[in-house]
Parts: sequence; structure tokens; C-alpha cells
Amino acid sequence: MKILGIDPGMAIVGYSLLDFDGKDYSLSASGSIQTKKGSRESARLLEIFQDMTTIVETYKPDVAAIEKLFFVHNQTTVMPVAHARGVILTVLEQFNIPIYEYTPMEVKKNLTGYGRADKKEVEQMVKLTLGTEKLPKLDDTVDSIAIAICCSRSV
Repeated sequence: MKILGIDPGMAIVGYSLLDFDGKDYSLSASGSIQTKKGSRESARLLEIFQDMTTIVETYKPDVAAIEKLFFVHNQTTVMPVAHARGVILTVLEQFNIPIYEYTPMEVKKNLTGYGRADKKEVEQMVKLTLGTEKLPKLDDTVDSIAIAICCSRSV
């Protein structure tokens, strides 16, 4: 199964494509969509839409797993992130890709057994699951891998 993991954001969208055969994991692709701060929000959303469309067309995932917004501390970022998430969901729906949504707490609990685990604990479990010591530099991309792993364990 090819799982597209997505950590949505307006400035950075982390994504990864995880191959899972029921036993072993393989990271096929990972990266980020980075929009330019200061650009119009509509232009940034269009860029996310276009890049996400290219990602889906290129990798043809079987399912997608995306972080679900459930509570945000910074009220100034919640709306732009929600808009970006909406654009991403639209692309996935356009290609009839089944969508699974997980809160950050669900992902942490699934990977570490503790819903309030810190980033380092999650990173360590991603490394163990993939059997690697090297992860992408951006937290958003690593988070997308964690979201995809969570999906593989719950679908």
C-alpha cells in the first residue's frame, strides 16, 4: 500500500510517500511545499493546490493520511492552515483517494504509546520503524512520515 502522509500548513506542507507491504516500510519520497511569505494568500493556496496535484499524479498513492486540526494555540495561524488543509483535501478528493485524518495526539500515541510525546521521541520511533538513522531535515516532513506510519497501523 502506498500511503501519502501530509502535514498541512500555509508556509510549509510536509509530505512523504510510504510503501507498506503489511510488514516492511520503505520511504519512496519525501519533501515539502514551501510558499513565499508575503505573497497573497490566494497565490500561496494555488501553489499548494498545483504542487499537491503534481505529487498525487506522480506518486499515485492508494490512500492519504493528513493531520487533523483539533486545537491551535496560535489563533493567527489557524485560518491559513485550515485553508491550506482544505485545498489539500480538495486535491485528494478530486483524485478519489481515500483520506484518513489523525490529530497530533493520535499520531504520538500510535507511534510512542504516549499522546504527549515530544518531537524527539516521535523522531526516534520513525527512525526505528524505517530502520534508518537519517531523516529529512524539516520537522514538517518528518511529521508527515509519522502520520503515514500511524495510518499504516490503523487502516
